[in-house]
Amino acid sequence: MFPGTHARTHPDKPAVIAPESGRTLTYAELDDRSRRLAHVLHEAGLRRGDHIAFLSDNAPEVFEVYWAALRSGLYVTGVNHHLSADEATYILGDCGARALVASAAVAELAEAVSSQVPAVDRRLAFGGAVTGFDDYDAVLGAAPDGPLPDEPRGADMLYSSGTTGRPKGIKPALPDRQVDEPGDLYTAVFGPMYAFGDDTVYYSPAPVYHAAPLRFGGIVHALGGTVVMPQRFDAEAALSAIGTYGVTHSQWVPTMFVRMLKLPDEIREKADVSSLRVAIHAAAPCPVDVKQKMIDWWGPILNEYYSSTEGNGVTLIDSAQWLNRPGSVGKAGLGVIHICDDDGTDLPAGEVGTVYFERENVAFEYHNDPEKTREGQHPGHENWSTTGDVGYLDDQGYLFLTDRKAFMIISGGVNIYPQEVEDCLALHPKVFDVAVIGVPDPEMGEQVKAVVQPTDGVLDGPELADELLAFVRERIAHYKAPRSVDFVETLPRTATGKLVKHELRRRYREPSTALG
Repeated sequence: MFPGTHARTHPDKPAVIAPESGRTLTYAELDDRSRRLAHVLHEAGLRRGDHIAFLSDNAPEVFEVYWAALRSGLYVTGVNHHLSADEATYILGDCGARALVASAAVAELAEAVSSQVPAVDRRLAFGGAVTGFDDYDAVLGAAPDGPLPDEPRGADMLYSSGTTGRPKGIKPALPDRQVDEPGDLYTAVFGPMYAFGDDTVYYSPAPVYHAAPLRFGGIVHALGGTVVMPQRFDAEAALSAIGTYGVTHSQWVPTMFVRMLKLPDEIREKADVSSLRVAIHAAAPCPVDVKQKMIDWWGPILNEYYSSTEGNGVTLIDSAQWLNRPGSVGKAGLGVIHICDDDGTDLPAGEVGTVYFERENVAFEYHNDPEKTREGQHPGHENWSTTGDVGYLDDQGYLFLTDRKAFMIISGGVNIYPQEVEDCLALHPKVFDVAVIGVPDPEMGEQVKAVVQPTDGVLDGPELADELLAFVRERIAHYKAPRSVDFVETLPRTATGKLVKHELRRRYREPSTALG
């Protein structure tokens, strides 16, 4: 199904709610405005396989753009509005966008990229004036209001977050069906898994240009539910929204859990989370202690999946399964998992190696980047792909991640995975945020360093460093523990909570910009 189906049966039902402004986009409006935008794009010459992009904050119009593309056989790309103009221009050029819809909330960036992408010949802006862009509402108001005669299903073409280098585009094949015909893979997998339906109220605080918020919002609309989409995550506001809107389903990243757990007891105790049926989390590994505390608080409603923008495979695990295997990200729900040595050899259960997903008759490919594609493929099987994560399978096929291969620290010839140390420090009451990296060491090759953002009001310095080092050494092997701790005002993270470790590591390899 798609929004047009639900516009006919319950036109006034909210499809999207924006809590800060109180704006509501009904199913009738979503269907009408996505139809009109589809006409605008068709009249501009865009045809099946062409490309539209959006550059926006978390605004309801994003889903109008999304569904206009999906009912026109087009590819749609969300561009991270936190990028520099050069980075955003790279994505628009690489994906081949011919149309761009921008929010006036990010007007400065939209105007900066506009002159650098001459191939984008249809520019629309909503929420206010943007130089070089036509008024979105005025253009839609003048467009035909009926559906196009042909509505082939389009697809998203999203870019990896770029936490380990330049963003890479993932371009799937377009499905051979109409937009109102069944067959969407994500809806088929996650719809029944999490019991999404027309009574779903889905709270999504992450930036909508990322894969999970955009795709899960699409699943909710396909099934007739409501998406509650704040501008940004705020721990106290999120808890309030759950009670206010009767949220049934929600999606989070582990840093959001940590922020909510560190709220004062009186705020957490008064929060009404009784409507929640499913709390989904993904995007980054969740420390065992953090997840256990969330289950203790919200009940056994946490559901985790492990996947990637690349969509090469999915693992799934619910709370009951996780409580029997703390730390696991689940069993394969899509694809077959292989754990391989550096030479590509399959490893037995319990041994750590690179995580590959095998998808039958699905060859993995990065757009315009054959070298990166080869790096992500198994040396002997082109339909086995990896994003560089490292882990192991237990004897029942449950996957445990240890870290990303690129972040592994080799100290004195011993492999150390930073995630274990980060998980240890994450819930320390004086730690607001933490990253663990390897820094050059003349004797050991690398040494382990913790970079910590202290909790507000906590004084950093040698005493706190000693306290944190002792805390770690009481809990994990001493050879894994940091040799030193640096303190910073903030750590580089994407808006979905992923550490941008390549940026942090670069600072320590350039003496003029080192933090400590």
